[in-house]
Amino acid sequence: MSEPLPRMPQPLFACTPSRLAAFDCPRRYRFTYLDKPRPASGPPWAHNTLGAAVHTALARWWSLPRAKRTPDEGERLTDRAWSPLGFKDDAQSQRYRDVAARWVRDYLAEHVAPDDEPIGVERTVAAPTRRLAMSGRVDRIDQRGQDLVVVDYKTGRSGVSVDDARGSLALALYVVGTRRALRRPCRRVELHHLPSGEIASFEHTDESLARHVARAEATAEDIVTATDTLQSGADPDDVFPAAPGTVCSWCDFRAHCAEGRAASQPVSPWAALPPL
Repeated sequence: MSEPLPRMPQPLFACTPSRLAAFDCPRRYRFTYLDKPRPASGPPWAHNTLGAAVHTALARWWSLPRAKRTPDEGERLTDRAWSPLGFKDDAQSQRYRDVAARWVRDYLAEHVAPDDEPIGVERTVAAPTRRLAMSGRVDRIDQRGQDLVVVDYKTGRSGVSVDDARGSLALALYVVGTRRALRRPCRRVELHHLPSGEIASFEHTDESLARHVARAEATAEDIVTATDTLQSGADPDDVFPAAPGTVCSWCDFRAHCAEGRAASQPVSPWAALPPL
């Protein structure tokens, strides 16, 4: 009688922080990652356009020759990276283009030393855990003494706080990935809010990182269970239910979700722009 074959190890769940975050609403996760064809998303959001231009300008600034790394050049890079997508009209787009360029110029003048070369800019980091094959792209990785620091740019309406830095699953997973990819000590995370100039930071411990990893792994387990159940023939809406609330106003798939529409009000594509 032959011996039973050993059980194959369970494959790691490949994910990014944004993929895990999408499961806050299981239906949104299904629409984003599982449904084929994927449901059509709504119109572009102006606040995303603004954020993308700022991030692009700050990334390109570090690729300039040292002599050109000036705040004014950051302003010009923002102009070049600009897109009108999501804005009410050309006049609104131009107003926010000017504001975003000023944010970048002021941030570079007040918070950035052009001689302090980052260890990474738009750097992809990755690390396996017991259950995950995690990867993500970090806005900037600085060297401060012997340690590395994860820096994340923010352009939203509200400011940033220590609680935001402490509670961010994405930033914690970036620390884990940075440690693995660069083989250097890393525990500090920073949120740099360009509209206000605020910087919120937090120093992770091995224990706080372990809590975030456990949280990510628990989410991954729920995703895998739901996906397997769906593939066995279960009703998609039962396995991946909506999590309706006022936040549904900002969902790209609101048009495809009756529960989300009932729980929220429609908003314009420029509604989340910071006030001028």
